[in-house]
Amino acid sequence: MISVAELRSLLERYGVRPSKSKGQNYLIDRRVAEREVDRLDISPGDRVLEVGPGFGILTEALVRKADDVTAVELEAGAANYIKDTYPEVNVIQGDFLEVEPPPFDLFISNVPYSISSPLLFHLLDMRFQRAVVMVQREFAERMCATSADKEYSRLSVNVYYRAKCEMLENVPRSRFWPEPEVDSTVVLLTPRPSPFAVKDERLFLKLVDVLFQQRRKKIGTTLVMKKMIGKDDRTALPYLDHRVEELSPEEIGELSDAITDLER
Repeated sequence: MISVAELRSLLERYGVRPSKSKGQNYLIDRRVAEREVDRLDISPGDRVLEVGPGFGILTEALVRKADDVTAVELEAGAANYIKDTYPEVNVIQGDFLEVEPPPFDLFISNVPYSISSPLLFHLLDMRFQRAVVMVQREFAERMCATSADKEYSRLSVNVYYRAKCEMLENVPRSRFWPEPEVDSTVVLLTPRPSPFAVKDERLFLKLVDVLFQQRRKKIGTTLVMKKMIGKDDRTALPYLDHRVEELSPEEIGELSDAITDLER
């Protein structure tokens, strides 16, 4: 464990103040960090990207196993700490959602709660082999949910469409400082080809967004309201009397293809 006194000292020395609004809570249990890094399954030559290293609890474990580590850190003070402590690490100070990191094979991050969703969607648009992320437990459940789960969401469909999702370990809030209000979960993402094909991927992803924004409405009502179909098109499409939470990703893909065929 890192003592709270040690962490407070580093924060003061480097002029960093944890922001509750940004969801900045520092992991202080080195055993959890080591298990996260072990789950990356680093091989010689792997290029590792770490986002939000903070004061290096993951970085410390990473540099023992990887020769090529890049860290993206928004806070200037924390970025300076990583530069001072781990000169072998390529440090990029900036917002991961805005900077252009070098190509990487493996990704790891203890994700600030406030940016979990945009970070994940951004990551899924990138090329990589494996990612280990620690996120809020409820968010992890939504990431890996199926249509049979109450947590099933837009996030679930987007993750399933692009990657295999596996929840690895729940991490109690007591392992962080400042202590957050919720527990966290470590998740492994392994990109893979989509388990189903769609005729128009852009339309499919738009359809997922639109339907989950109106998840309590019947699909036919939503599609007409959002002008994705006309009233006369209803007879040609499946699942219009369902709600989106009742459909599997494959069935949403089937609906997307039927809409695509209407437009041709």
